[in-house]
Amino acid sequence: MKDSLDTILAYHQRTKHRLNRYAAGPGGLDWKNQPDPFRNFTSSPQLELPLLADEPHRPYTDLYKTDDTTRQPLTLGGIAALLELSFGISAWKRYDGPRWALRCNPSSGNLHPTEAYVITEGCSGIVNGVHHYVSRDHVLEQRCRFAMAVSGSEPSLPPASFLVGLSSIHWREAWKYGDRAYRYCQHDVGHAIAAVRYAAAALGWQTHVLTSWSDRDIGDILGVDRDADFAEAEREHPDLMLIVTTEPSGSAHSPFTPRALVRAARGGRWQGQANMLSAHHLFDWPVIDEAAHACTKPETQDAPWQVPMLPDPLSSICNQSAVEIIKQRRSAQEFDGVSSIPASSFYRMLDMTLPRSTVPPWDAIGWEPRVHLALFVHRVDGLVPGLYIFLRNAHIAAKLRAELSSQFDWIQVEDCPAHLLLFRLVAADVRNAARTLSCHQDIAADGAFSLGMLAEYETSLAHGPWVYRQLFWEAGILGQMLYLEAEAAGVRGTGIGCYFDDAVHDLLGIQNQSLQSMYHFTVGAALTDTRLQTLPAYAHLKRS
Repeated sequence: MKDSLDTILAYHQRTKHRLNRYAAGPGGLDWKNQPDPFRNFTSSPQLELPLLADEPHRPYTDLYKTDDTTRQPLTLGGIAALLELSFGISAWKRYDGPRWALRCNPSSGNLHPTEAYVITEGCSGIVNGVHHYVSRDHVLEQRCRFAMAVSGSEPSLPPASFLVGLSSIHWREAWKYGDRAYRYCQHDVGHAIAAVRYAAAALGWQTHVLTSWSDRDIGDILGVDRDADFAEAEREHPDLMLIVTTEPSGSAHSPFTPRALVRAARGGRWQGQANMLSAHHLFDWPVIDEAAHACTKPETQDAPWQVPMLPDPLSSICNQSAVEIIKQRRSAQEFDGVSSIPASSFYRMLDMTLPRSTVPPWDAIGWEPRVHLALFVHRVDGLVPGLYIFLRNAHIAAKLRAELSSQFDWIQVEDCPAHLLLFRLVAADVRNAARTLSCHQDIAADGAFSLGMLAEYETSLAHGPWVYRQLFWEAGILGQMLYLEAEAAGVRGTGIGCYFDDAVHDLLGIQNQSLQSMYHFTVGAALTDTRLQTLPAYAHLKRS
């Protein structure tokens, strides 16, 4: 394990953007070989999925409440709704001739390396087996049909449940971002976890990452290890498996092993050939394969932790439905640079980063918070502009005080709800700092606030090099949560993957490797590019 840990530590250092140079990338984009944004498996039987009906849907703010009366039964229509709200297309955009899809799950550069699969058993209208989701056409491709269960054999899945499996095609990100692409693929896995959890909440369902499962077992079940099915096509790396259940809270956390599913997949009938995404790869990025190999996860034992008792979430001004908020989510391209947001909206966003039992999206993962927020506050009503720190786990407070600059004030913010550990480090105009640290991008300075996500790095990786992935997943979950909360507050957010890692640490006075930057994000009033035409998501599908 030490060699693998050394490999991933070296990868993280190698792929840092620095003030005097950027991490290795292609230097220009090979547009002729831009990856196909949609994977499909030719010769796989296709199942057309119903689209969400235009009817009243659950209010967005109700997603954070446990209400058994909203729990939908497990049906093909329910699975279709979950996929539409998590991985489906929310709109198409057109500028002059070219058009491109926007999806409900965010993605670095809108490149979408994450592929989604559904594993079902006993659901009417869909065969028992493994199915690949194609968001372009809202269909499931039948990859594997499980053999008929033998009487008395062990069920593959718990009752009233199905699985969502995720994999990554690293090439989709590497085409644009080079060595750093492995980081962005992991961000997108985190986005996808949160997208599934919010979609499940809209149906009254529960979901949880099966954190004990190994990559090998997940690969066996999803079929991404089948050489003949991929041939020359770009390979997929197994990421994780989520269990989705219609049962009451807590059922998604019940012990569940992959053994029966692995047997069913190995003995099933597989169909389909993966499409090639790019005819030619102008560059290869072997460091990504090295990192992926170093982060291969074995089977592990879950180490559950006690979720802290917190007051109910702070109130939101949102009066829209969950479906509206999820489908209108966009990545802002430009902010107006003048608008502020109320402190109440700001505190609400911070509050929703804290884990609560049975409250999405944090009940989908089984580890305590490892990522904290360094905030560049520009225009939040009632808050002095400056550099702030927000702790998502109280145990880190003493450590951070010791490791960050001794010049910081550490003033607890007045009028901030007591359970929010928000401290002002420096009162100052930090717009230029935010812009510079985010690769000189104006968007980090023009929002109401910007932030950097700092991970408890060394202590986390001591559990195993695969935890490196989980740190980015947690950052990605934070990103999707902030996206939706920004929309609910009447503003907009955007993730920033380009930042100068060590320059952020220098600003904070961090002298060692115990904390590392995982992701940046910014929130503000977005400007709209009127040159872009918005087209309906599924106008080409004639379905009820």
